[in-house]
Amino acid sequence: MPTCRRKRVLLIDPPPSLLQALKSDPNKHVYYLAKTGEIFDTYESYAARMSFYRLKQFQCEVTGKSGLDYFQALESEQLEARTMHSRFPEQLKPAVLKAVQWQVMGRLDHLVEAVYERYKDRYFRDEKIYVDIKGDKFVARVVELFLPRSNAKVNGESTDTAPVASTSSSPYPNDQPLPHQIHGDLKVSAKEVNAADEPMKYLYKVQILEEEKSEGRDKYTASTKEARAKWNGTITEVRCNVMSRDRLAFSKSILRRFIRDCVDRDAAVASPWTVKLPVAARYGVDSVMPEATRQGVEDIKKGEIQKRKKVWEDKEGPLKKQKKLSAAREEKALALEKEREEEKLLAKAEAERQAAEKKKKKPIRYPTEDLDVMLSEKDKKAGMKVRRPVPSRVALPFNDRKGSFESFLMAWNFLVVYGQPLHLSTFTLDELEHAIRHTLAEPPCQLIAEIHSSLIYNLRTVTFQRHSAVMSLMSAPEDVDDDLGITIEELTTAMTDVGNNWERTPLRHGEGREGWEESLVGCLKDHATLSSFPTLRRVLTRLLFAPETPSEQSVASPNSGGSSPPVPTKHQPSHPKQCYPMLHPEDKIAILAFLCNVAVSSKGIHAHMETCEEELTSRRKEKIELNRARKALIEAREALLGDKKESDPATNGADDDTPMNDLSELSDVSASENSSEQGVTSKKATDLRRRAQSQAHAKQREAARAKAASLKQAMAEHRRLDEEVNKLERRLEGIEREFRQLLGSVRVKPMGKDRFYNRIWWFDGMGSASLHGSGGIVQYGTGRLFIQGPSVFDQEILDRREEGNVRVRRLEEEGEEGILDVGDWAVYSDQEEIDEFTAWLNPKGNRELALRNNLIKWGPHIAAGIRKRLADLNNIAKLPEARRSTRVKQGGATDISRAPYMTWTNRKAVSMS
Repeated sequence: MPTCRRKRVLLIDPPPSLLQALKSDPNKHVYYLAKTGEIFDTYESYAARMSFYRLKQFQCEVTGKSGLDYFQALESEQLEARTMHSRFPEQLKPAVLKAVQWQVMGRLDHLVEAVYERYKDRYFRDEKIYVDIKGDKFVARVVELFLPRSNAKVNGESTDTAPVASTSSSPYPNDQPLPHQIHGDLKVSAKEVNAADEPMKYLYKVQILEEEKSEGRDKYTASTKEARAKWNGTITEVRCNVMSRDRLAFSKSILRRFIRDCVDRDAAVASPWTVKLPVAARYGVDSVMPEATRQGVEDIKKGEIQKRKKVWEDKEGPLKKQKKLSAAREEKALALEKEREEEKLLAKAEAERQAAEKKKKKPIRYPTEDLDVMLSEKDKKAGMKVRRPVPSRVALPFNDRKGSFESFLMAWNFLVVYGQPLHLSTFTLDELEHAIRHTLAEPPCQLIAEIHSSLIYNLRTVTFQRHSAVMSLMSAPEDVDDDLGITIEELTTAMTDVGNNWERTPLRHGEGREGWEESLVGCLKDHATLSSFPTLRRVLTRLLFAPETPSEQSVASPNSGGSSPPVPTKHQPSHPKQCYPMLHPEDKIAILAFLCNVAVSSKGIHAHMETCEEELTSRRKEKIELNRARKALIEAREALLGDKKESDPATNGADDDTPMNDLSELSDVSASENSSEQGVTSKKATDLRRRAQSQAHAKQREAARAKAASLKQAMAEHRRLDEEVNKLERRLEGIEREFRQLLGSVRVKPMGKDRFYNRIWWFDGMGSASLHGSGGIVQYGTGRLFIQGPSVFDQEILDRREEGNVRVRRLEEEGEEGILDVGDWAVYSDQEEIDEFTAWLNPKGNRELALRNNLIKWGPHIAAGIRKRLADLNNIAKLPEARRSTRVKQGGATDISRAPYMTWTNRKAVSMS
């Protein structure tokens, strides 16, 4: 039975309500756990039990392996039990089980020790053993065994040995005495048992078996194998002193596992070990306790209970003696005891107060939980910001309805991150926004056409069900939408001949992806359902039906009086190419989000993700090698600087002054000596001194030149090491950017969370997008920093805090307009706002410290992207504003074509057919 925290895991019995329902409602549905046989009446109880079983906190009772779930521990125990039962001698099992039945022993180790000592030198017929013959061990089988003389009688006469063998199928014949009749009390010592039934007096007839040939190198030589071969199949008589069992079949550890698997014991005092009923029935062990044994067990129980009672009474003896004191002394003792209790209570209260004060004074180790960090007056005076800058919600596109901006952002991120497998060039979030808002059929928006064509090509590799949208619409209840005015029958009829061969229609880049609108309808027909695409009916209706123009409505309706009721908008069948530009942006975003969600499961996306995982692994290895090389270069540079500092003091010019002084003195001496009479002698001495002086100067100049050369070489080496370190650091920076690109292709993670679990997102430089273009030009995707409200799980954490405390803090530190609920989004579009937000983060909190470090790490790239976006917006603002005039006259189309989203081209396009 698997254990959890050293306790056996007991199975749960069915609740009483189910037992009652078995009589009243036999067909009641229940939840059945097949692996354990447990039955539950509710799914919650079933799921809770299954969750408990799946925890990695169980231990295999046999092997001792821990860190397993319940089913792994149970499987381990069953596997070990099967292995153990297959190895343990089958002939020994009945004897061992009969010996341990009804035994009263406190510990299993003592029981195992007693059984092992009883049977280690006793063998049974048909048992496989080892026999030592002339120093060699042979595998043999016990054919017959002969009882000792004192135990065997044949034909009423006592003999030395009597054979115990028969051709019958039973282990031992009924007319012969059984060997090893020692199934009595195991508490009798082995010495006494061996004196009554000595193992050495048994004689065994064994047959040598041929050894199995093992693969690999043979451990015997040819001569040894020939000598051993003559014993194969022979029968000999031996005693137990030359016999032994395999250590893997019979040892104390194996015996312990066998007994523990086959017996059980109650938790009461002095309970006997009992063989489990199925095991007892299989091996013929009596499962009904004999009356004499029962009486003995009861006597042992009574003795144990009396012993414990006596120990308890001995402990309580002094208290009984105190009760015999006189009344006066008793009252005095009670008064003293009462005073002592009061003193104890006062001392306990004082200790609790001191502990509370000590706990309050105990310094907090930072960083800690962010919500536990409170700004003090000292922090406020030091300049710590109390109020977070309010992010803008109005600056977010399509944020008028909850969820629209999130779907729009998700679709853009998917298209940019997986631009390589989709064969799409990168584009900014602003360009996609303007492309979705494009409502003109002429000129068409090439960005929209390329995006949908790439997704349609990708969805051809995803398994789909033909006409799934039609079947889903026909199974839906008929509910005519007043806004659409088209029934499901009319809609399905219009869908019949549109986009049927979308998976084979060529959408060529050179032809402007002509026909992608019809292929989009066909793709939706085969991939979408009302459950996966809730607004499917509205989208298909607006793609296939266009509202009538005002002129057509006026011709169709002759009533033109001002008092007539308004005529509802009528729809007429139209081509998707004409209808798509007139779709509401919400519908365009819903189409893109659905296509991206289905494209995630395509083979191309999965292959790209696996490639990115491999690239991440190689980049990690490269980063480790570069850091190791950088560290070695820095150490070499520091060592070079140390050598330079040591050699600098020797370059002083103090030593060079001495020869100059000597030279002046020599000149004075030579002048005085020239005027003396000893001119010749002094002239020779002067020449010698000048020659020595010149040699000394030459050596000093040579040493100075050597020092200058070595210093120059050291400086050159120092510059070289600096360049190498800078080169490695630039490569490490490049690896960090590549990390961001590759990680963005595998999983998109926020930069971090603030104290209130708001998530901070920066989407630039991920996937196929890069932070730098050719020539080091700054590139951006969003050029902004987004803030998302807490998740549902994080909001639950906030709600579990003290009531009102978090709400008050949020009002104080975020402001009423700055609080973001679950699913809310906001944005920082200015660098000053981001700087204020970074200054507002408190590094004493765990989450905000990590977020602040990330913002500082990527701060230069974030700031460069924001500046580049603002510059692009200013350039766009200088263009002639012709968007409003294009709806009136065609002449303005040339102006709108100059917008960045209209000039975008797909350089990665692949024309397929």
